[in-house]
Amino acid sequence: MAQHTRIEVAGVMQGTGMVPLFYHPDVELGKQVLKACYEGGARLLEFTARGDFAFEVFLELNKYAVKELPGMIMGVGSITDAAAASQFMQMGANFIVTPSLREDIALVCNRRKVLWSPGCGSLTEINRAEEMGCEIIKLFPGSTYGPGFVKAIKGPQPWTSIMPTGGVSTEESNLKAWFDAGVTCVGMGSKLISKEILATKNFGELQNSVRKTLDLIKKLRS
Repeated sequence: MAQHTRIEVAGVMQGTGMVPLFYHPDVELGKQVLKACYEGGARLLEFTARGDFAFEVFLELNKYAVKELPGMIMGVGSITDAAAASQFMQMGANFIVTPSLREDIALVCNRRKVLWSPGCGSLTEINRAEEMGCEIIKLFPGSTYGPGFVKAIKGPQPWTSIMPTGGVSTEESNLKAWFDAGVTCVGMGSKLISKEILATKNFGELQNSVRKTLDLIKKLRS
């Protein structure tokens, strides 16, 4: 069962401004990544469940987070149907992220008051997601639409909360463009948790990168 309601999760997403995205089949490596993100100041992590037996890896990581990392909120991404969403919620997922808008996923998440963030690419999809109770829209792939799309949406709909994923980097110019456009938070994967960091297991570098990125986001929003 989720330990945080969708309102609580949305508040942390908005408060920190960043959700790291990560997947790797090695549980022990995953624990080190999770710990580095946590010690760098992140309080959410989206486990992008894309590999075989990913549910087993998530289960162990979430157990670790609950026991060793107080306040760390674990969620799952790349979910494409309601059955998968239900399975991961049984394992304690606190939020569900999808690459596209799926009403079946909305129903099972809303029933348990678990935050779901669907990938949307049009104003029509965004409006439909909000009508179904979505708190934070995932703009995916972010690089396809860009900050200009967010700014255009926020004009007539200032209440819409958007999290771009894909095309977001740690560079100040990139983050400034997104937050100036009005995003609520950003999802960041390989630009933050790079293949090089995973290969060299340089978790100190990851911790520093997370901290610097969160500090930069705080500065850009002030």
